[in-house]
Amino acid sequence: MTDRYAVIGQPISHSQSPAIHAAFAQATSQDLRYDAIDVAPEALTETLKQLHADGLRGLNVTMPHKAAVVEQCELISERAALAGAVNTLSRTDAGWHGDNTDGEGLMRDLTRLGYTVEGRRVLVLGAGGAVRGILGPLLAAKPSQLVVSNRNPWKPEALAEQFKAVGSITPRTHLALKGDRYDLIINAMSVGHSGSMPRLPDGLVADGGACYDLSYGAAHAPFRTWTETQGATRIADGLGMLVEQAAASFDIWRGVRPQTDAVLKALRAG
Repeated sequence: MTDRYAVIGQPISHSQSPAIHAAFAQATSQDLRYDAIDVAPEALTETLKQLHADGLRGLNVTMPHKAAVVEQCELISERAALAGAVNTLSRTDAGWHGDNTDGEGLMRDLTRLGYTVEGRRVLVLGAGGAVRGILGPLLAAKPSQLVVSNRNPWKPEALAEQFKAVGSITPRTHLALKGDRYDLIINAMSVGHSGSMPRLPDGLVADGGACYDLSYGAAHAPFRTWTETQGATRIADGLGMLVEQAAASFDIWRGVRPQTDAVLKALRAG
C-alpha cells in the first residue's frame, strides 16, 4: 500500500509542501502520497487521533499548531524539547513522535544564500512557535548578539529564560529597537499572512545587512516592502527554508535525504 503523509495547519491552502514532497518522492523513487489538511486549533487533538487511526506514517505541522502539538506527542526529540515546538510527526505504535527540523532548514538555507550568523548582530522578529524552532541553531552559530523582538514584552523574555542554558538572548519590544542596527534581520512574524507589518523603528538594517523572511509568497510581501524602504539590498523569502526543512523531514520518514536545488528552482519557476 502507498504510505500516506500530510501537512496540517490553518490556513493551509497556500502550502507548497505537497508539491515539494511529491518531487522528493519522484526523485528518490519512493511510493507515497502527501496531502494538505486544514485543522482548526480546537480540532487538533481529535484530528491527530484520527490520522493515526487512518494509518498516516507522518505529518508536517505548521502554524498555529507547532507549540500545541508538543502535548499531543508520545515522545519528542531533544531539539523539539528545547524549542518547545514540533514541525515533524512520525507514527509510532502508541501515537506520534515529534521532531523539529525548522532550525536545520533555516541554517542550510542561510548557508546557501551566503548569509553569515557567526560574529554578527542578529535580530529575530516574532516570538511564536516558528521562532522556538530556530533559536537553538542560531545560538549554536555564535552570533555576537541575538535579539528577539515582539510587541508583547513577556514573550521574548520567556524565550530568553527558556534558552539561557544554550546561549544569550536579548529580549526587546519593537519600540525598544530604536537606535539598534543589525547585520541580519529574520522575520518570523505571522502577520504577513494578513497583509500587514507592525511599525518598526527606521535604521535597523546595518550597511550591507541581510534580511530573511520565514514566510514566502503573498505573506512575504509586507516584509519585503518594509526592507526595501529601509534600503536593504539582500532580501530573501523562506521558500528555501521550507524546502530544506521538508528534506530533513523526508529523511526522518524515509531514510534518505533528497537533493533540494532542483526542487527549489522548480518552485521559483512555477
